[in-house]
Amino acid sequence: MTEEPLVGNVTSGVVRVGATVRRPAGPWTEAVDAVLAHLRSVGFRAAPRPLGRDERGRQVLEFVPGEVGGPFSPGDLRDLGRTLAELHHALAGFVPPPGAAWQRLIPPDREELLCHNDVAPWNIVRAERGWVLIDWDCAAPASTVWDLAYTAQTAADLRADRLVAESTARLRAFTDGYGLDERQRAELPAALGRRARAMHSFLRANAAAQPWSRIWREDGPYWLATADYLDAHQDAWRTALD
Repeated sequence: MTEEPLVGNVTSGVVRVGATVRRPAGPWTEAVDAVLAHLRSVGFRAAPRPLGRDERGRQVLEFVPGEVGGPFSPGDLRDLGRTLAELHHALAGFVPPPGAAWQRLIPPDREELLCHNDVAPWNIVRAERGWVLIDWDCAAPASTVWDLAYTAQTAADLRADRLVAESTARLRAFTDGYGLDERQRAELPAALGRRARAMHSFLRANAAAQPWSRIWREDGPYWLATADYLDAHQDAWRTALD
């Protein structure tokens, strides 16, 4: 069947073939397939189905048609927060296969459970069956707060040129959907800036290699400004979550 390159800022070599997506396999792919199989077995529908390997050894996944990315309304943010909470609940019972390897690009603050680690607008599909989270190559043990901080910042679009009052309302919509526990509520305000700064540090450290060189040139200043903004307004985030 015809291979159709996927549009947008996607991983090199990822193509659509009919009703499937083919991705180059890495040392982490077997573990990622195990994660996706587990999610399917527990009834979590916001992830693509794993479909094995093709004749070239590529990972084969269900293609989920829909619109990728935002912007997201406050109602969307509440739904996305609920979806991330359902994901964390579904992954709490996941047991990694023996010898599982993970692709760790950014070290987590700590390890609590298996997390997606890249639930951001470019990996969120508005599909007929609801939200679907794609690109699981960075799945690895992390903490719920680390996962929350990244998705809250990227999906709610908390950025330096947005009014703080608007950002707090959008953050509150997302976290209301998630339903933070007491520890998450206490830790998230400081974690927002740390997670954004970790992204900036990763891009700077890998600026000589593709595709990070391009992303560093295009987005490096954004991540630094975002981290500074999030750190400077921790009290506002704390008030919004209380």
